[in-house]
Amino acid sequence: IGAVPPVMLKSAANPEGLPIDVFDGIREGVAGDRSQFYKDLAIPFYGANRDGAKVSAGLLEQFWLWSMQSGQKNAYECVKAFSETDFTEDLKRIDVPTLFMHGEDDQIVPVHDSAKKAARLVNNAREIYYPGAPHGLTATLQDRVNADLLAFLRA
Repeated sequence: IGAVPPVMLKSAANPEGLPIDVFDGIREGVAGDRSQFYKDLAIPFYGANRDGAKVSAGLLEQFWLWSMQSGQKNAYECVKAFSETDFTEDLKRIDVPTLFMHGEDDQIVPVHDSAKKAARLVNNAREIYYPGAPHGLTATLQDRVNADLLAFLRA
């Protein structure tokens, strides 16, 4: 759900990826005033900056609280892991039913650089894309995501 595979970082092998300075900016935010960084990150994470978005202050505060509970070093090191790890070969080896779910307006992990590429690497993958949905779609579309997950599991 809104996952990063196959690889986020722009490279010769992945020219559509995001440049390293995007991830360096995340590292700077986590290493610097991380409290404000997480408050700011919550807005695009849930799409609260989009016209018509209905994202409560409570949800944004919950994101901040959970983020502040993570270890600063762990969060900093995580950036390298989620941006530079290439899962391409791992995805090719998946041989069980696999579902990719992703918001089409994900401002954190662009859908075309992640789920759509990953699904092409997994045999018989099922894909569900949510028009206008943000990265935090498990909160903003909770009932729909849960229903889709249950339908996939029952199938």
